[in-house]
Amino acid sequence: QVQLVESGGGLVQPGGSLRLSCAASGSIFNIYVMGWYRQAPGKQRELVAVITSGGNTNYPDSVKGRFTISRDNAKNTVYLQMNSLKPEDTAVYYCNAVVTSVNSERGDYWGQGTQVTVSS
Repeated sequence: QVQLVESGGGLVQPGGSLRLSCAASGSIFNIYVMGWYRQAPGKQRELVAVITSGGNTNYPDSVKGRFTISRDNAKNTVYLQMNSLKPEDTAVYYCNAVVTSVNSERGDYWGQGTQVTVSS
């Protein structure tokens, strides 16, 4: 089994910054992709950023240039640096990881979510 634990959410004023962290633990052999998604009230969950084990990243236009995803493979941890935050960034942010276990089983895992609120 694999667990993802997120931290770093909170309340920030427009234009401010936050850094989210997500640590994976458990029966992990390899984590190919780690990413962040978000879900605002009444909306579908959407991609925020993804990063492969090789460091390739992808962002939607809505956050490109403001958000930066990074990871520490040795710690099985992914980070999301969010700058120039806007009220429309308000959402619950979820960590995601595609994990190959020590038993060679591939699974798609999610964290519990962390609230990010951008408001004055």
